[in-house]
Amino acid sequence: MTGFEIIGQYFPDVTQNQTAQFGKLAAVYKEWNDKINVISRKDIDNIYINHVLHSLGIAKVISFKAGAEVLDVGTGGGFPGIPLAILFPETRFHLVDSIGKKITVVNEVAKALGLKNVKAEQARAEQVKGKYDFIISRAVTRMKEFHGWIYNKAKGQSVHNLDNGILYLKGGDLDEEMNELKRPYSVYNLSDYFKEEFFETKKVIYVPL
Repeated sequence: MTGFEIIGQYFPDVTQNQTAQFGKLAAVYKEWNDKINVISRKDIDNIYINHVLHSLGIAKVISFKAGAEVLDVGTGGGFPGIPLAILFPETRFHLVDSIGKKITVVNEVAKALGLKNVKAEQARAEQVKGKYDFIISRAVTRMKEFHGWIYNKAKGQSVHNLDNGILYLKGGDLDEEMNELKRPYSVYNLSDYFKEEFFETKKVIYVPL
């Protein structure tokens, strides 16, 4: 199963509207990817596993509350922010990337899907003002550098089952990289939640701030 039906398999509580949004997502990305390349050509056919389901791995670790604010740093074409914004319509997502044409795609995708909870902005992480419950990202740089960009952007008061912090999608052996950080962290293996081969080495790294 490689189409949008796979979302319902792992997230059986999605509404009819969310199912329609997930179903429309591939066609919207394919249309925009032909104009502005944000997903590799070989990946676009596997968008639901390699991008959408991968992004939703964060939702296996935490369920964002209504009114929560989440910052997606280096969002590229909108991952992990766009799939999570579909899944958590009452949570506010701020997607930033330093490359303007990628933010153009994010804005157009959000508009096409009718997402009212997405704000997309061309900006570097260090330029972002405001505080967030969680800062999410998908392997934009080594964790020590990423932490340096965003360590002061978490709200002081936590309202989720995890304290406010970083939720980072990464793959491979991370021991050396995480030891550089010299901070407590937790690792969630996505192979515990998803059976597809793609997830064998994929993880969510949680670092409380």
